[in-house]
Amino acid sequence: MIILPSTYLGSVEYFAHLAQHGQECIVDIHEHYIKRSERNRAQIMTANGVMQLPVHVVNANRPRTPMHKVRIDYSKRWQHQHWVAILSAYRSSPYFDYYAPYFESFYTQRFDSLVEYNTALTKTLMRLLGIEGELHLSESYIDAQEGDYDLRVKNRESQFDSPRYFQLFSDRFPFEPNLSVVDLLFAEGPSAIEFLRRCRL
Repeated sequence: MIILPSTYLGSVEYFAHLAQHGQECIVDIHEHYIKRSERNRAQIMTANGVMQLPVHVVNANRPRTPMHKVRIDYSKRWQHQHWVAILSAYRSSPYFDYYAPYFESFYTQRFDSLVEYNTALTKTLMRLLGIEGELHLSESYIDAQEGDYDLRVKNRESQFDSPRYFQLFSDRFPFEPNLSVVDLLFAEGPSAIEFLRRCRL
């Protein structure tokens, strides 16, 4: 089994697992929320380098809150800020104009919970990337067993290695192999699935 956290605009590695081993993957929505992690933040490449996009959540410092109970905080305009950052970073990408309409609504409509938001985004990304199968969500907390691959662990060792693809701003910054998968999608479009299948995990 491959145990995944719920993620916001998940990484290339995250979607490589779904592309290569989708039926073995399960998203644990009953684990405890970990602040400043991929559960509520994504990384994109901008003209100024890698940028963090954090989703604001209610009571972010409250310990031991199960992921499925974490609520999104709309008191600040993070949605607008994220969409402006994505537009600025990727509007020159080869496939941005084609895929952008599928994402824009995620930055105007409101979702109550972080898991609901992440799940809807992840399912959209799976569909656009051509990843077949369902996204499986846990019904309770998952205790990892010997032989399971647990991506919930914050500082885990990873064997992840991505084939290189064209990244905007490559004239200024070295290749970043594990940004949000939107970086790959906007650059490679329908070919992105082949990159995910060739990643070493």
